[in-house]
Amino acid sequence: MKTSGYAATDANVPLQPFSFERRDLRPGDVGIDILYCGVCHTDLHMARNDWGFSAYPLVPGHEIVGRVSAVGSGVSRFKPGDNVAIGTMVDSCLDCDQCRRNEEQMCRNGVTVTYNGQDRISGDITYGGYSNYIVAREEFVLRVPDGLDLARAGPLLCAGITTYSPLRNWNVGPGSRVGVIGLGGLGHLAVKFASALGTEVTVLTRSEGKIGTARDLGADHVVLSTSSEQMAAAAYAFDVIIDTVPYEHDLGPYIDLLDADGTLVIAGSLVDTPAFSNLRLLMGRRRIAGTPSGGLKQTQEMLDFCARKNILPECEMIAIQDIGMAFERLERGDVRYRFVIDMASLPAVQAA
Repeated sequence: MKTSGYAATDANVPLQPFSFERRDLRPGDVGIDILYCGVCHTDLHMARNDWGFSAYPLVPGHEIVGRVSAVGSGVSRFKPGDNVAIGTMVDSCLDCDQCRRNEEQMCRNGVTVTYNGQDRISGDITYGGYSNYIVAREEFVLRVPDGLDLARAGPLLCAGITTYSPLRNWNVGPGSRVGVIGLGGLGHLAVKFASALGTEVTVLTRSEGKIGTARDLGADHVVLSTSSEQMAAAAYAFDVIIDTVPYEHDLGPYIDLLDADGTLVIAGSLVDTPAFSNLRLLMGRRRIAGTPSGGLKQTQEMLDFCARKNILPECEMIAIQDIGMAFERLERGDVRYRFVIDMASLPAVQAA
């Protein structure tokens, strides 16, 4: 199907209108008219080839919310008119040990990511949600529960599951003490989730200006990481710390805040970590762990949890024509806390 979108054609030029062909539906496919797409920091990195593996033209977007418009002959779970979502992946082998454990994001044979990936059958490069239509394998389409605001649900598909997953995997709940480093796109959702799960939540931030916001989001306490006194007072205070900071920073001072057998989970940074003394880990049997996004089952669980608890990201709606401005502000950290593109602003495909 002829599809309209916005694409990066080079690392050094702004995104621009781009028309392309989506594949015809296979028997197990779902065709989706995209209504909204969140803007992830990954989109900015990929458009600019910051990690060195972007393939152009590149259509970003993996926080997709839309409505089913067509289904393949073998599809049983969805029908036209259903409200659905797609996150960071659109296919995997579904047969390896990780896929059988509902951890498709760690497929041994390689997950097919929503954009800048490679279709498992055709070999074509995948194009993402900065477009008006997408096709995905039925198993990778998620149901948006009734009552969840479609216009704000998109960022849950990446930022949401990236922070919900470690909270669930480390079994936090009533009685748990959770710290959240950073209060951006990921961090603000980590606070909302941890609070809704019944934990004692503390935000660790460098900014005094975020104290009131952190409490409004559900934090019980705020610690200024620039204050040696406050950091010292928080020693041994946490069972789990979720680190959402996307740039290089020293983990050492935060390790000191973990109680015995505590875990610091890195959710935001894809850069090298400065060296620190292993003594900080050894003396408390502490751990440092990483977390990718979650599997399909856990992502659907998160969406259902958000509907029950009325959890939504704080969003700023933009038109697709403003994506250049959004990227500039995202780079400056000037967004509270996620941009979402209203795909009604995307011009229709011109007839050939």
